[in-house]
Amino acid sequence: MSILNYKGSAAAAALLLLSVGLAQAQMDDVSLDTVNADPNVTVYENTVAGEFTPGTGFKLVKNKFASLNLSIYGQARYLNQMPDTAVWYGHYDPTPRTYKGRNDIYWHRVMIWFTGYLGTPRLRYMATVWTVFTTQQSLVYGNIAYTFNRHFRAAIGIAPNLCARSLQGPFPFFTSTDRVMSEDALRGGFTNGFTVTGEIVSRLNYSVMVGNNLSQLGIKAANLTRHMSKGVNLVWMPTTGEFGPRGGNGDFEHHEKVATRFGVNFCHSRENRFNNIDTPSPDNTQVRMSDGLLFFEANALGTGITVAESNYDMLAFDAGLKYKGLAIHTELYNRTLSKFDYTGPAPAVSSIHDIGYKAEVLYMAVPKILCVYGFTSGINDQFKRKPYEVGGGVNVYPYKTRSWRINAQAMYVYKSAAGGTFGLYTAGQTGATITLGTDILL
Repeated sequence: MSILNYKGSAAAAALLLLSVGLAQAQMDDVSLDTVNADPNVTVYENTVAGEFTPGTGFKLVKNKFASLNLSIYGQARYLNQMPDTAVWYGHYDPTPRTYKGRNDIYWHRVMIWFTGYLGTPRLRYMATVWTVFTTQQSLVYGNIAYTFNRHFRAAIGIAPNLCARSLQGPFPFFTSTDRVMSEDALRGGFTNGFTVTGEIVSRLNYSVMVGNNLSQLGIKAANLTRHMSKGVNLVWMPTTGEFGPRGGNGDFEHHEKVATRFGVNFCHSRENRFNNIDTPSPDNTQVRMSDGLLFFEANALGTGITVAESNYDMLAFDAGLKYKGLAIHTELYNRTLSKFDYTGPAPAVSSIHDIGYKAEVLYMAVPKILCVYGFTSGINDQFKRKPYEVGGGVNVYPYKTRSWRINAQAMYVYKSAAGGTFGLYTAGQTGATITLGTDILL
């Protein structure tokens, strides 16, 4: 066993022992501030950490031993990326690549949550059916969590790596129907792991996460390495102690007092390509460079060079404000890829450092009905390509509730660093994109 693997195993064991010890110390003096123990309440709050959090949903079963709640999210949208085709190049790879703009209509994704408690409201479970039609992917995932008190909640199962604010609750209350370019290109994803969350002091909360890798979507257990991702998050809401439902974007709720939120995330992972070096395209599609290429793709750092493993380190700071229908959301990303394990000649660089940013301003022009917004995001990269975007749109809430939204958006993208059919971007695009979508959350 290598020293690094030994340290990783020891850290995981220490975290587990700390969890057990703290749990035992607090079992006799536990507060149920974060769970609802009132037997007269017919629908329990769904307190599942992370982006994949259900809505209020519908109570199917509740008795003294267990409960079962059903919640549904669905999204459909039209996406038009322009121009229809173009040629683009990576920074180190001289091979010409063809950008093909999408022009399609999709029932894009659906999530069906089954949640509840077992034995006690402290012990929560979640099982989710998830599918994205544009990628032809479907999964059933979940987690099990136990709340000891408001300071300590432990969960095992699928969870977000702690590298960006949108991964920790706001979904699907994004500004539009998906993330902005800089975040989509630099962020980590979801994996199986162990998570601890809670309140340090009033209005200051924390999360700690140890997971299998940066994103486990499409990665089988047989392909995983012994390296594990680690992350920590702090979020401070000093003025009101809250930031609206799910901490989502926009001040739909019309705060009469200024609501503020400040956060910091750090995530580290020793990432692997997860397939044979002779295969041109990696199984891992989460890590991209600012030129739009997959980092583990053959020739991404030069002809004949293929990276097999690399460190991924992300430090992100976010800040937000809500007041009387006005909302401002900003985030700064600092990502480094380093310590390359590669085949072929030596790369021209030993590390890659990117600084990304986003800023979004939303205003409820008609309270509870119409929101107008503008946004920008970009990456200041060492390749000096400087991809960016600017755009704006409207959200309409026909029933004066966040449960149903109609979104229309237009944006201009320059040298898109983000790609894939899951979000709003195709790598290498320089041009306009328009979208029209609608989503529901029950």
